[in-house]
Amino acid sequence: MRVYVPLTLSGLAEAYKTGELEAGPFVAYAVTPALREWYLSDDIEELEYAALSRAALASLRLLAVDPGVARRRVVVAVDVPDRAAVADPDRGLDPEALGEVRVSGAVPLAKAAAVHVDSGDAEEDVAAAAGALGAADVGDDDAQFIVDGAEDHELLWFATQEIPNLVGLGD
Repeated sequence: MRVYVPLTLSGLAEAYKTGELEAGPFVAYAVTPALREWYLSDDIEELEYAALSRAALASLRLLAVDPGVARRRVVVAVDVPDRAAVADPDRGLDPEALGEVRVSGAVPLAKAAAVHVDSGDAEEDVAAAAGALGAADVGDDDAQFIVDGAEDHELLWFATQEIPNLVGLGD
């Protein structure tokens, strides 16, 4: 199963240093039955993009609680055994949990298929979105507009061989 792990650039640097994404269990995003039902699509590429987008929002949440890290969302796409990633059946179609899975064990960074990172052009909008996230969560429409501004930036695709160059961005 392909899962999308939300990180920050400093989190990616730590994963590169240790060779593991997370020790587990940890939250990632994937094409779950609830995500399929919510998006009403059978197109796997659309569903994978939806899971990636959910992980990008989770990365934004990581940025919101750590003002010291570079203002770029980071998502690592990694393949894990199906049994290692489980959706919480109790959360069903809860919009906050769409696509969310818990990965039970450590995941070697070597299993990563790709890394998705914001470009430098997105930093200002991502920083503003991280600052507005709390207000958007409680229904502030202006803050939600700012958060949506970050979502307008597509994450760039990087091969795993480029991780050493990427982690240099966070210094």
